Parts: sequence; C-alpha cells; structure tokens
Amino acid sequence: MKRSSGALARTSALLLVLFALSGAPAHAGSWVHGSYTNLWGSRGFQLWVPTGYQPGEALPLVVALHGCFQNPDQFAGLSRLNQKADAEKFLVLYPNQATLFNGTQCWNFMIATNQERDRGEPSIVVGMVDWVKSRYAVDSRRVYVGGVSAGAVLSSILLACYSDVFAAGMVGAGAMYKAATTASGSVYAMAFGSIYSPDDRGADAWACSRKPRWQVPVLVLHGTEDDVVNPINGEQAVRQFLQTNDYGDDGANNDSVPYAPTRVWSGRSTGGRDYLVKEYAYAGRLLVQKYELKGMGHAWPGGDPSYLFADPTGPDATTLMWDFFKQHIR
Repeated sequence: MKRSSGALARTSALLLVLFALSGAPAHAGSWVHGSYTNLWGSRGFQLWVPTGYQPGEALPLVVALHGCFQNPDQFAGLSRLNQKADAEKFLVLYPNQATLFNGTQCWNFMIATNQERDRGEPSIVVGMVDWVKSRYAVDSRRVYVGGVSAGAVLSSILLACYSDVFAAGMVGAGAMYKAATTASGSVYAMAFGSIYSPDDRGADAWACSRKPRWQVPVLVLHGTEDDVVNPINGEQAVRQFLQTNDYGDDGANNDSVPYAPTRVWSGRSTGGRDYLVKEYAYAGRLLVQKYELKGMGHAWPGGDPSYLFADPTGPDATTLMWDFFKQHIR
C-alpha cells in the first residue's frame, strides 16, 4: 500500500527520536539524551557534543551538576556552558535529578549512601561518565566536575571519592564533603555551616578515594551575601580540600600543604562586581582557588539573566571554571 507523505514524515520523525534515545553518537553541535541504570537506581542525562567534534580526537569532558529547582536545559542556559564547549572543544555531561527522586530536584547529598564510593548517586554519575567514554572520544586525563548549590555539594563528594576519575572540580555556592549526614543536618549546615571539622572531613575524603598519593585541584566560588548556603561553607570546603591534599601529598597529616594562601588579590568584573581571590599553590601548581564575590547572594555569577539564580554582574563563573580546569591534567 502506498504511504502518504504525511505518514512518511511521521515515520521519519519517530526514527530520529528513537535514534537519539538509543545512545548512538550524535552529530557535532547537538544534544544526546539518555539514561543510566545500576544497582543504586536510574537517572537521565543530557550530553552536549560540541561543534567541531571528531571521533578520532579525544576531548576533555566536563560533568555539570545542576542545583535545586533546575534541570540540565536550565543549567546549560544559565551557565552558557555549551557555548563555552563549542568555543573550547569539550564535551559536557549534564546528569538530571528528576522530581521522582527529590521533589525539589536537589541531589540527595546528605544521605549516607550518597557519600561513599561505588554507592548511590555518585556511582550513577560515574557510570554516566563511563557510558560517555565508551561511545565518544574522551581524554580520561581531562575529566572534570563542577556544580552549583546541591550540585556543588555532589561535586565535593565526587572529588572526594573519585579523585582517580576527576582531574579537577568546582564548588559553586556549595559545601564540603560530608558537611551534613542527615536532612536536618543539611538545613543547619546551609544556615550556619557544618558542625563537622573540615580537617576531619579532609581525612575522610582522602580515605573515600582509597588514600591516593596525588592532589585534587578545586575552585570554590561563593557570594558573601548568600542567604541560602552560608558563606562559611565555602571556607570550610577550601579547608577540607587543603587537608585532603595534605594527605595526598605524602600520606601524612603534616601540613606539607599549608592552609595559608600563597597569593591574595582583588578585582572587579565588567559588570561591577568586586571580588577577592585567595590562591593556594603547591610545588608551583595552583591547587585550590577561592573567589569571594562581594555582595552576591545564592547565584551563578555571570549567568544568563533570563534564568533563575543568575547574577549577570559577573565575573563569569563558566569562564573561571574552564580556565581553572584546563590548567590540570590527571
């Protein structure tokens, strides 16, 4: 029987949808939608394949973790990360926290099973990374993770427990590893800072990655007027990762990586936002960097103002994040 042109068009459209969902490699400059499942559950994801992608050329991979009340499309729009990926040639993986697993789309960072290696949500995200590596040309030495708010706390967990996977990370308006271990504890930590010692959590983070003898470079961004996640959490994240790196240097808690910054400087963005930068270098390498954004609340600095949680006055967090990442190869 002869098919109408309308039927053929509908069939073609259906085939295109099935192709995208199958996980088959996409054309450069496009989205791939998929999901990953392991013993700990299932989550959807979106992968941005940048313009200029060639299967034979291994590119960096950035894992971008959205905050509460967000999804991958919204975080991509807010951060303009896909545009940066097109310009600099790297892949971007956006895991998605559906309302089925958290009513406000927050990552469940306060649950014990989500704070360990090979368990919970961290294992699902790393499984997604492996999925991307199996289908696209990825430079395993240049896999990074960064997020905002709840996504930033999950970034801390991933950096703590999978330092063999991620070459560097970014914690934006978030908190340190195991800042809270209960739902009520997370509310307290957001309001007042964690009750736990960053030094103790630094040791816990080192142990979670099986006590590696290498450093974990981290960029921390936090507004000084953040009324959702108290700015003390940013300082605790710095301290925790410096302690983790102190162990990573030589396996001992001996202040071989000092807490005092090696350089402090200030600046002003083109949008008029003042900021203070503290840098912690070790053996000639920028190990931890913290931006204290003066007067900024709970936001993504430099974000697209048409999206929630944007502070368009900058400085541009996406540029800061990528500039930090590309200094580090695992």
